[in-house]
Amino acid sequence: MKTAKIHVHPRFRIGEISPRLYGAFLEPIGTMVNGSMYNPRHPSADGDGFRKDFMDALKAAGLPALRLPGGNFVSGWDWKDSIGPRNRRKTQLDTAWFQYYTNDVGYDEYLRWTQGIGAEPLVTVNLGTGGLDDALHIVEYTNHSAGSYWSDLRREYGREAPYGVKTWYLGNEMDGPWQIGSWQKNPRGYGILAHEVSKGMKWIDPAIETVACVSSSPFLAHYPQWDLEVLQECYETVDYISLHHYHIAAPGDYQALLGGSCFFEDYIRTEIGLCDFVRTKLRSPRTMMLSFDEYGSREQELKGVLPGRGSVWEHEFDPKREYARHDPDRMASATPFIQRGGMLDALSSASTLLTLLRHADRVKIGCMTSGLHTLAAASRDHVWKPVAHYPFKQLMQYGRGVSLGIAIQCDHYDIPGYAPSHQFQYSTHTGIGFVDAAAALDEGQGELAVFVINRDAEADRLLEIDAGAFEGCRFIEHLQLHSDDIHRMNTWEQPDAVTPQVNANAAFKGGKLTAVIPPLSWNVFRYEAEGL
Repeated sequence: MKTAKIHVHPRFRIGEISPRLYGAFLEPIGTMVNGSMYNPRHPSADGDGFRKDFMDALKAAGLPALRLPGGNFVSGWDWKDSIGPRNRRKTQLDTAWFQYYTNDVGYDEYLRWTQGIGAEPLVTVNLGTGGLDDALHIVEYTNHSAGSYWSDLRREYGREAPYGVKTWYLGNEMDGPWQIGSWQKNPRGYGILAHEVSKGMKWIDPAIETVACVSSSPFLAHYPQWDLEVLQECYETVDYISLHHYHIAAPGDYQALLGGSCFFEDYIRTEIGLCDFVRTKLRSPRTMMLSFDEYGSREQELKGVLPGRGSVWEHEFDPKREYARHDPDRMASATPFIQRGGMLDALSSASTLLTLLRHADRVKIGCMTSGLHTLAAASRDHVWKPVAHYPFKQLMQYGRGVSLGIAIQCDHYDIPGYAPSHQFQYSTHTGIGFVDAAAALDEGQGELAVFVINRDAEADRLLEIDAGAFEGCRFIEHLQLHSDDIHRMNTWEQPDAVTPQVNANAAFKGGKLTAVIPPLSWNVFRYEAEGL
């Protein structure tokens, strides 16, 4: 049997883990809003038309934060058309996703719903078709107490107290050629705009924090120069930069799919390096933090690269394409980027979260693109826990306190370079460990958690974890998520087809734990530990 060793020590501290690392992302694509979130004809619908079954499931999961309402959608959305009585709101054409957006779920509903599930709302402002005035007005409407036009309008529409939104995103993917109102060809212009918008918003509410866009894909030809030019203009007035990345692998190539975290790692390290370079160049005392607020991994057939095309995004102008109208009572349309929630999704999303956890000193916000449906799968009638729910929930529950650096000894593999399309081109990556891991020490609770993924699709691993440096260390349990059928799903009819199990065969002696971890498995090792 192949072996692997992990060494964890209380002095190997990376940084404090923000609860917002385990957030999610919401955009009205397909039936995410009109269907899962909002359906006034559902038996559980409340006075706003929200499905209480979906809300209750998310609240029980403990989701800490939610970025909304987009996404590409927000760059063409006028929030002012979505407030007040529903019968006076405007239906808009959403040019991002080619849909009619009725604004039945408007700005106030988004905030009420997010607070209703117990999550902190993280709001994205429109800097595509919108600008400085709109950004100032939305902060005034949202956070100012009373005595101004927009704050009094909020009160007139039924919300007396300010919402108190703390975190504001200054546009979405503003370098993307697919973005309406893109700043792709003018990074310095966007950096200046972000600086002025952030400055103005903070003059209205000094307690807020702002997030500026950097390159929304490391595959874009202008990356990372675009990021550098933006940062040099707005570094002193913003608090975070916004990172997005979607990883793709060929169907059945589990090693490439689960090894995709190495590309997230490269992206994070590059952005930290850029931020620190600008900090030094500007002689600034400020350290820029990171918000990784869209991410996901998926299998997709590889199309390859067109000769001479390079990293080019195609602009599609299809004269036959029609705008869709999504009936919330009919959940038939597919939602892009929403994972199905099976074992592969559980492992790939968890692997990305482990990468964020290993950079907890700088990555303070994480928003999984499929996070809502990862925690609570939904059909027209029902809600249940998909397989991917469990690692996400366990990370929220046990991945608290301080992130610890760990040393891993295991065998490795390489990912040869490949190209799903001319937009996505992966270079060869070597030396990827078959074992992926991260650790968290919650000193307040006196608990240590070590999270481990076996990326190997074929072989068990005999794992040894050395935690002997922790004073009074006592092993609690080994929780394991695994299925002999990697494609097996939880459903409403079979909600417990794949669930975590306690491995009673894990052995602990002299500060060392040994356990067998099966192929393509998720593992949580819990200890009582006092630290130092």
